[in-house]
Amino acid sequence: MPGGRLTQQERQQIALGVADGLAYAEIARRLDRPTSTITREVMRNGGPTGYRADLAHRATERRAHRRKPAAPRERRAPAQPYGRDAEAVREFEEVYAVAMMASGMPLMMGRVLACLTIADSGSLTAQELAQRLQVSPASISKAIAFLDSQGMVRRERDERRRERYIVDDEIWYQAMMVSVRSTAQLVETTRQGVDVLGAGTPAAARLEGVARFLDFVSEGMARAAEQARDVLRTSSGPQDAADPKPDRG
Repeated sequence: MPGGRLTQQERQQIALGVADGLAYAEIARRLDRPTSTITREVMRNGGPTGYRADLAHRATERRAHRRKPAAPRERRAPAQPYGRDAEAVREFEEVYAVAMMASGMPLMMGRVLACLTIADSGSLTAQELAQRLQVSPASISKAIAFLDSQGMVRRERDERRRERYIVDDEIWYQAMMVSVRSTAQLVETTRQGVDVLGAGTPAAARLEGVARFLDFVSEGMARAAEQARDVLRTSSGPQDAADPKPDRG
């Protein structure tokens, strides 16, 4: 499998594949590259609707020139329990993070959340996250602040008084409810515009339609989240019996 940076010719083939609607895995197979490489390349350079090979190539060259020369450091996949393929897990973690980015989450926040989610313990310290992701503590702090504000992580002190960041059975439910509440606020604000623009006018009618749509979707999300909440309660799963060793970096 080839390594190193993508060439301009490879980027052109990626652009053609994206334009043809090919899955990232298929593009990766044709180029003999990891799927995570193709996914990151597209999402960092405009996404599936805005990817252009020439712009992506120039952007990569600019980033390379801005970096200070340093000895190459490869991110090694940490040892895995349960007989997992460590490299496959590392690659999935990267793909998962980029998938979160595609849904609207900033990339570093997605990387931190993916790292926490696939840790069997669901709990890591800032130092452990920085080591696993090979980023600065400041980057971890910024990502955690964002995820905390969205209700997607919680903080705890362990027996050594270190702050640990946790994703647990309730995190995705709570995050969904944060989204529901923010959508409800948008509905209320949108309906204020109906009065400002004058009921019956074209603009007001448009806003009323938006408000009704968002209200309907928000109510459906809240109802579905409540009904599906038990699906997330997996704390008594096989990890409790199969491997008692928690993830500690």
